[in-house]
Order: sequence, then C-alpha cells, then structure tokens
Amino acid sequence: SPAAAPARAPDAAHPPEAGAEEGPASGTGFLVSGDGKVLTNHHVVEHCTRLIAGGQEARLLAADAGFDLAVLDVPGLAGRPFAAFAAAPARLNSDVTVVGYPLHGLLSGLNVTRGSLTSLKGLAGSSTTIQVSAPVQPGNSGGPVLNAGGAVIGVVVSKLDAGLVQGAIGDIPQNVNFAIRGEIARVFLSSNGIQPEIAPEPVSDTAPEDLAEEAAAFTHLIECD
Repeated sequence: SPAAAPARAPDAAHPPEAGAEEGPASGTGFLVSGDGKVLTNHHVVEHCTRLIAGGQEARLLAADAGFDLAVLDVPGLAGRPFAAFAAAPARLNSDVTVVGYPLHGLLSGLNVTRGSLTSLKGLAGSSTTIQVSAPVQPGNSGGPVLNAGGAVIGVVVSKLDAGLVQGAIGDIPQNVNFAIRGEIARVFLSSNGIQPEIAPEPVSDTAPEDLAEEAAAFTHLIECD
C-alpha cells in the first residue's frame, strides 16, 4: 500500500509519530508556466481552505483525484523561471533527481535527493506511475522528478508504507517511491488549457550542482490551512 506524503509541521524537538497530523499541512509544487501556474498533487490541496505557494496567495485552478494532480494559479509567481518537461519518457536505470520541501518545520529549506528510475511501472503494475530510488519524505508530494538534463519526467506522489510491508513479509523495503509519469502530467495540464514547455534534448547532462540551482528557482513550498 502506498503512503501518500503530505506533511504537517512538527515540533522540531518532538517529531510526531508516523501518521500524526498537527498544524498546517504542506507539500511541494513547481511552476509550469510563465504566468504563475503551479503543478502539485491533488492530495496536497484537497482539504485546504487557504493556499500559499512560494509565499504567495494561491487559488486552486483544476484538480483530478484519479491522477492525483492539481494546478494552482499563483499570480505572485508570474515571471519566475518555470520547469520544462522531457520530450520522451525516461529510460530504465536513468539518473533522477527529486526536489522538494520534505518535513517542513523539522527540516529547513529545499531538499534535493538523487537516485535512479528503478521501474517503468508503479505499484501493482500501474502504468500511470513510475518507481524511483531517490529518497522522499512526507512533504515531497507534488515535487518534480528530473532527468539528468533537468527536465521533468515525473511528479512525486507516494512512497511504499514500510511498516505495512514489514508486517506482511517481515522485511523493510528500501527506497521504494512512486511518481506520476511526466506524460500524464503533460496531458493533465493540456486538458486544463496550460501548454507545458518541452525541453530540447540536452547535448550533455547538466552538472548536479547546476541542476539543483535551476530546480530551486521553479520549485516551491505549498502551505495549506
């Protein structure tokens, strides 16, 4: 069973137990257009009465519970750098980078992790998700999964519930995390009148340090009351 990963701000001295929810919720989103449209997960925003993205007031523009995607309108982020999507699906075992704001209130600022594309299918063979080994934590939900050139190949959505799996098979799974396929996200955006930018194929990979700097410019904390 996947464990969806929105975060609730914990007391830094007393982190909550798994599943505890105290304080305002948070997640991650990223800009997908120059006019301030931010892509995130539906489960990050579904119970919100007020949304803040990147420190700016946000409005829910469209959502799809089936794909677990949502897009926000954030006029205060208009004109900022935005992400481009990969032209083709990522290949198995290719390098990936996950960017987001996990465990907001316990950790501070943007978090970047690296891994590989470990499966072209998600839980139980789902064709709408992919599996990555880059570590994710509560609050990473809605963040971009980037290829080595810095283009979006997925949107973080969940991680395998290690506790449930351990109870079922007696072993703890390691780095089994899932992302909505970039192609699905592109269809979702297009169906809501947002034409996603397609990245040109890079001549060479982007240096990891440069990739992190580029991603920091379009990845934003989502806060929900």
